[in-house]
Amino acid sequence: MKRFKSKKNRGPVRAKKASMDGIQFRSGLEKNTYIALKEAGLFELYEVEVFQLIEGFTLPNICIEKQANGKGELIDRGQKKVLGIKYTPDFIGEDFIIETKGRANESFPMRWKLFKQLVTNQFPGYTIYKPQNQAECDETVRLILGKQKG
Repeated sequence: MKRFKSKKNRGPVRAKKASMDGIQFRSGLEKNTYIALKEAGLFELYEVEVFQLIEGFTLPNICIEKQANGKGELIDRGQKKVLGIKYTPDFIGEDFIIETKGRANESFPMRWKLFKQLVTNQFPGYTIYKPQNQAECDETVRLILGKQKG
């Protein structure tokens, strides 16, 4: 009988930080995208603009719940300031935004939808790219260059 090894839950996959030209990247994929953009003459900004997707607010109600991580006792966690939701895209160019995303955490899909809504309202005409590996990053640069020539 063949035995299969069970996969142990080791938590989320953490990207390895990398640096180049004095810029601290959160992942090797971001660094490689930077290199490709720089070589193509397209690099402008890396993680410099933070967008407020949802404003923070004060919850006046009683709110009986555990801590955010699900631990602790049920207690009143209301009557407090609730932080807003912000989003910082990786690269912003003249008419494009790039968000490199290898493996997304569980909050990313919601933030990504909210960010696309913000772009729709505030940056009409911008193209959004979300490459997930090196080949897609290279293709993204080719697409941007092709759009600029056309």
